[in-house]
Amino acid sequence: MTSPHDTAERFHALHRAGNPLILPNAWDVASARLVEHAGAAAIATTSAGVAWSLGAPDGDQLDREPALDLIARVVAAVGVPVTADIESGFGADPAGVTETIRGVVRAGAVGVNLEDADSAGPEPLRPVGAQCERIAAAREAANATGVRLYVNARTDTYLLGVGDPAGRLAETLERAAAYLAAGADGIFVPGVTDPATVSELTNGIAAPVNILAGPGAPSIGELAMLGVARVSVGSKVALSAYAVARRAAEELLGPGTYTELAGALSYDELNRLLGDKS
Repeated sequence: MTSPHDTAERFHALHRAGNPLILPNAWDVASARLVEHAGAAAIATTSAGVAWSLGAPDGDQLDREPALDLIARVVAAVGVPVTADIESGFGADPAGVTETIRGVVRAGAVGVNLEDADSAGPEPLRPVGAQCERIAAAREAANATGVRLYVNARTDTYLLGVGDPAGRLAETLERAAAYLAAGADGIFVPGVTDPATVSELTNGIAAPVNILAGPGAPSIGELAMLGVARVSVGSKVALSAYAVARRAAEELLGPGTYTELAGALSYDELNRLLGDKS
């Protein structure tokens, strides 16, 4: 049986500039198994999808324990490394982040996303110093377990449109450098996909860069050529699944037809997938 230490090392090694780790984010056990069966080298959860599946809105509204329980369930169901999106750490202060990280490692995950957005604060992003304290707390807590947890520090400068657009790249690079110095292993910059800016990010950040992709973004191959080391799609797969649910419900309750149910997985296929732990 592979040790958590070895699994963590394996996950670190999957981050290679120009040959990115591709993560179609999952939100429950079934979606994680489907992603693994499709050939993914690792599983990443989406905090939004997880929160929605558990009846909460995204944005630091989900309690820590349900989130950790879901992580443990996913880890137990798959045979590849799991990295968990823990929003801003499910804690009001660095001590709270410490408790969350301990729980993440106990659950068996070997990576986390830790964002600097502050949904409850006066500004959209936490001050750099305050976020560095949270990253340092995560690093220290993980190291104390003996597991080299991959801390993917997310900055929402582009996603939330923070500050003057002309200075956004410099702000992102400044935050990235500070987060790496505080103990992060990689940098996640959602909200930007234009090739010129992505290239500036990969050239200016001395660590693996994660880009959030989706319709309209460059292809995986194009992102690889730009030096990206990790590509994820966040909540987009979950949103697509929920869109099917809504369309099917509206069709059934409206014209009373069934076209939206075409193309579904077979009952036996999904049942077998969840029963097969190989």
